[in-house]
Amino acid sequence: MIDDVGELLEEIGFDPETSVLTYRQAQVLALRERGVSQADIAEALGTSRANVSSIESSARENVSKARETVAFAEALRAPVRVRVPAGTDLYDVPQMVYDACDEAGVKVDHTAPDLMKVVGDAAGSAVSGRQISTPLIVGVTSEGMVRVRHHE
Repeated sequence: MIDDVGELLEEIGFDPETSVLTYRQAQVLALRERGVSQADIAEALGTSRANVSSIESSARENVSKARETVAFAEALRAPVRVRVPAGTDLYDVPQMVYDACDEAGVKVDHTAPDLMKVVGDAAGSAVSGRQISTPLIVGVTSEGMVRVRHHE
């Protein structure tokens, strides 16, 4: 089990020197994503289940921070940034984005329903039903990629 994960990490080019994850965190995440229990991982690694839980929690937090950092960096370079205030109907968001993109000369390769899904999925708990409950910033890169960030 551990050897297979080591081969997987090597195959996909995992490098702990350039990653936000330690090698152990990457191992634990890879095993958990394959459905291996924390208890089985602990036994294979010669540690406690509580330690594996702590490693997994830290790894997931690091991945979340890395995603937020990438979203931030992409938002900085995005020529289109649309502020979507709390209380906005999700159905109104595509037109807001299309108008801003037209103004900036940027093409979005999403239909209105697709764009609502992208925004809704990326916003997570910031969308309740059809209503935006937390302000959002929808960025669109010059390549037409849509990125959504919470804006407190």
